[in-house]
Parts: sequence; C-alpha cells; structure tokens
Amino acid sequence: MNLELLNAVFASVKTPELFGRYITNSHIEKCFNKFLESIISRIGLSVEERPIYSLKFGNGPIKILLWSQMHGNESTSTKALFDCFNLFKNGSKITEHILNKCTLVVIPILNPDGAERYTRINANLIDLNRDAQDLSQPESKVLREVYNNFKPDFCFNLHGQRTIFSTGETNNVATLSFLSPAQDKERLLTPNRKVAMAIIGELNAMLQNEIPNNIGRYDDGFNLNCVGDTFQNFGVPTLLYEAGHFANDYDREEVRRLMFIAILKGLDSISKGVTEVNYKAYFDIPENEKCFYDIIIRNAKLNESDSNLVDIAIQYDEVLIDGEIQFIPKISEISKSNSKFGHKEINANGRILQMTENSVLNLGNEIDFVMLNNERISLKP
Repeated sequence: MNLELLNAVFASVKTPELFGRYITNSHIEKCFNKFLESIISRIGLSVEERPIYSLKFGNGPIKILLWSQMHGNESTSTKALFDCFNLFKNGSKITEHILNKCTLVVIPILNPDGAERYTRINANLIDLNRDAQDLSQPESKVLREVYNNFKPDFCFNLHGQRTIFSTGETNNVATLSFLSPAQDKERLLTPNRKVAMAIIGELNAMLQNEIPNNIGRYDDGFNLNCVGDTFQNFGVPTLLYEAGHFANDYDREEVRRLMFIAILKGLDSISKGVTEVNYKAYFDIPENEKCFYDIIIRNAKLNESDSNLVDIAIQYDEVLIDGEIQFIPKISEISKSNSKFGHKEINANGRILQMTENSVLNLGNEIDFVMLNNERISLKP
C-alpha cells in the first residue's frame, strides 16, 4: 500500500460532516445517506436506548470486526473510519483488493450514551472495556453478539489516548500507539498474538516514514475483563489502535489522517496474507511512558521575595460546553525542576508568574492565562 497515494487521496474522501473531538450518533447519522441502506444495520440499543449501528463492506472470505468509541470521548478513529468508508464507496483501486479478500463489519460508535456526554464510561457509569467477562451492559452484549454471529478472523479495537504519552522515556510524543493484547497471565507469544504483532510491525514500518519516532507500544499486562484480551483469548488475532497527540492538533484532525492510513494498512496486510513470521519487528517499537504535560512554564518565580525558581505543569481538562469541547488549563504540578516535557514550553527566565492580581497558584486551579511581568500569555490551545 502506497503512503504517498493514501495521503494524496485523503482530502477527497475526508468526511466534512465530522470534525473535532465531539462525535455522536447525530453526527454519523448525517453521513448515512451516502451509503446503500443495505450495508447499514441497527444492531442494538444503549442504556438510554440510543441505536448502535454497524456497517458492512466487502465480500471476501476473511472476516474482520472493527469497533470505535467503546469509550465515548475517544472519537478520532470514528472520523477516520468514515473517511475509509468513503474510499470503499468510491470503488477506489487502492482498496479493491481489501474488499475482494475481506468482509468488514464496523461498529463506528459502540457507546453512544458516552459519546453524547463526552465521557469514557456509559450511562450506567461502567467502563465497557472492563466488562468483557460480566457482560453487564447492553453495549457489551451487542458487541459480543456481533462477535458470536460474525465469527471474525481478526479484530480491530479502536481507541484514543491522552496527551501525556511518550514513546519511551523521551521527548517524542506517542502520536499513535498499538498493542497485541495478552491472552493469558503468562503473556505467551501464541500464534494469533504473533500474527497481530506482525501486522503492527508492518504498520510501524510504513508510519515511521510519516511520523518517525512517534509510534508507541502499550504494555501487555493481562486483564481478561478487557475486550481485546478476551477476544485474543478466544484465539482471534486482535489489534489495539490508540490515536494520540500531534503538535498543536487538539482537534485531532492530523491524527485522523494518520489513523486513516493505519486502519487501511492493517486491512491491507491482512488481505495480502500476513503471517506470524515477522512478529519480532513489533518489539522494536518503544513502550509508552507518561512523560508529557500539555504546557510547562519553566524557571518562574511565584513572588518577589522567593529566591527559588519553579516549573509549573499544566494539563487540559476536556469539558463539553454547549455542544463543543473546551480545553480548560489546570495546574497539575508545581516543582523545583520538572523532568517531564511540555507540548508547549514557556521559559519565564526568572520572572514573577501570576494569574491575576493578588491571585495564588495552587494545584488544580484553572488557569486560562498567566502574567509574566505584565505580559499576558494565553494558555488555551
């Protein structure tokens, strides 16, 4: 699959109805009229009786199940999926072999109640990705029913991750991360795990040309309550995709393009008969670490009499306000020397840092801007 060609075609298939971080059923339903009714199914209802949809593409013998927004506030992959759908619909030569070799069943929003509220959890305050054994929630039951009826040969578990992650203990942000989940406590390298690893190795080889040193690997600690671990335990090669941060891309529109490429490359590898042979390349990908804040203000004084300089770390709190996601800067850490990295760094150079006149900087405070010797600096993205 040609990276240059995928980048060239992306603008023409990008779904204009979907933008930013807040993606709900009402957003994706506006896109359905582009597709044949026969490929869209209403497969169940959420706790609050919002419909859960699936779309079906291709007619090949290899069956692949993909789902997104299991966590309602992780929407980047949903946008990328609809961009892929447009490419499929257009009959592109780029994906012709995928649809001839594979049948795809895709659930774009598994947790529509969480999507509506912009929360990780569902309306019953349950993390669906910890409900794979209990199956206590209607959304979990819907996914398991689709799995049982479809009997997939591969699974793509599509998520989004916070801005805190780095590739190893470095100043390289984890823009995309992947995992071949463990399927047992011993984390054995079983044949199906190796196949998933080999696919991820091929993804990494392509994407390093686009985002060198910005691809991470999650640790494979085993938890059978997680859906990926459970499906891997069933013997089906399962891949976890995580959409992360790219410089100044808090709407995750650049990462959307990268997920579009990653999803298509994964499908391409499967359609061409990937095997476990090259699984060792997976371990060349560095494990994720938590080395980032959104902003670090370095070398600041908190008052005139203070002889010590401090670093102030700020993390955005993502809040749904009037149908839009607002990024609220809050103080996460005040320390003499912060060894982590900021997506944005401000050097106070020993100047006095204030929020407003007579205000005090405390952990947890909202801090939209700071004053450095009467210079106002906005902290909004």
